[in-house]
Amino acid sequence: MPRSRSSRSSRSSRVWGALYGGSSVRRYAPDGALDEVVELPVTQVTACAFGEPGLDRLFITTSREHLEPGAEPETGALFGSVPGMRGVPVREFAG
Repeated sequence: MPRSRSSRSSRSSRVWGALYGGSSVRRYAPDGALDEVVELPVTQVTACAFGEPGLDRLFITTSREHLEPGAEPETGALFGSVPGMRGVPVREFAG
């Protein structure tokens, strides 16, 4: 059963979630509606985060955990997507 592993917000008040076992990262609108899916060639998607100086690239991590050798050769790689929107900067640790 696929399950969400991580989420990140974009400046447009959308929430992005990595779907472990679901081969994708999904974006949800403020009303909870699914409004974007980034499909990946691997099943075990673990996290996503916005990066680059303008926070306009979504970086996506994946895992090889519990896979047989040779299965899903791209699993474990770092993927990137340009979703057409920017992420929200994180707050610096204050203490």
